[in-house]
Amino acid sequence: MAIFLAACGSDGNGAEGENASSGQAKTIKLAHAGSESHQYHVAAEKFKEVLEGKEGTDFTVEIHPNASLGSEGDAIEQVISGSLEMTTVAADSSLANTIPEMNAFGIPYLFEDKDHVYSALDGEAGENLLSLADDAGMKGIGYWEVGFRHLTNNSKEVMVPEDVAGMNIRVQPATVWEEHMRALGASPTPVDFNELYSALDQGVVDGQENPLPTIDSMKFYEVQDYVSLTSHNYTPAVVLMSNSFYEELSEEEVTAVEEAVVEARDFQRQSLEEREEEILTTLEEEGVTITEPDRDAFAEATADVKESVSDEVPDEIVQSLIESKE
Repeated sequence: MAIFLAACGSDGNGAEGENASSGQAKTIKLAHAGSESHQYHVAAEKFKEVLEGKEGTDFTVEIHPNASLGSEGDAIEQVISGSLEMTTVAADSSLANTIPEMNAFGIPYLFEDKDHVYSALDGEAGENLLSLADDAGMKGIGYWEVGFRHLTNNSKEVMVPEDVAGMNIRVQPATVWEEHMRALGASPTPVDFNELYSALDQGVVDGQENPLPTIDSMKFYEVQDYVSLTSHNYTPAVVLMSNSFYEELSEEEVTAVEEAVVEARDFQRQSLEEREEEILTTLEEEGVTITEPDRDAFAEATADVKESVSDEVPDEIVQSLIESKE
C-alpha cells in the first residue's frame, strides 16, 4: 500500500505531477467586440497560443469575438461580476466610465509617435493606470494595441478642422470624445462599436474615427469614401481579468498569464506595423480618398479638450504620460 501511494503521488522520475502546483485545468473565456481580423483578435489568438503551450500550467482559452457576449460595457460588467474571466477593451471608451482616469487617452495629440506611446505604456505611467483597475473589481494585466486614430467620412476631403464642421461623427461613450468633436464643430453621436458599421451604412452618422487596422478589419471602407490621417489620439486596448478568477491562480499561473499577455503584445505590435502600409494600398484600391490633414491646425483647435476631463484625470497623470518619451 505504501508503494502504491508513493507511486500515485509522483511521476516516473520521482518529481511531483506537473499540475500539482497549478491545481486543476482552468478555462479562460476572453471576450472582445472586434471581428476575427481586428487588432483585439490578433492579440487574443497569440495569447491563447502562448498560454495553452506553456509547460507547468494547464489553461484553455476560449475567444469570443464580435461582441458575441455583449458590448464592451457589457464585458466590463461581466468581468467585474466574475461571470467572464477576461476581456480587452479600448481604454478611453466604456472603460473610462468605470475608471475615469483612462480618459487621459482621449486627450488629443497627447503622444508624438509610437515610440512615445510604448515608453509610456510599458513604463511606470502605464503601470500606475493599470493598477486603478483594482479599485473597480478587476485586475489590469497589460496593454494591447488599438492604435493611432484617424477620421473617416462619406462626404468630402478633410484637410483642416473647418472641413469637419456640421458633420455627425460617431464617438465612443465618453465625455472627452464628445468635447473633441464639438471643438471641431461636429455633432458627436455615441454608437456602440458593434453597431457602427450599420450606423455608417444607414447614414445615422456621417463619419467616425478609428485606427487603420480597425477601418480595414471592420470594412468601414465599404461605407466611407474619405480617410483623413489625423493621428489625433492613440488608443491602447486594456487587458482585464476578473479579480475572483485572478485570486484563484497560483503564482506559477499568474506568471504564465502575464508572460503570455506580453508575448501577445509584442507580436501584435509588430504585426500591425507591417499591415498599415498594406491597408493604405487596400483602401486606395477600394476607391477611398486618403488625405494628410494639417495636424498642427487640428491640435490647436482641440487644445482645450483636456479641460473637459481635468476633474477626472489629475494633471500628474497627464504629465507622466507626456514625459514618458525617451
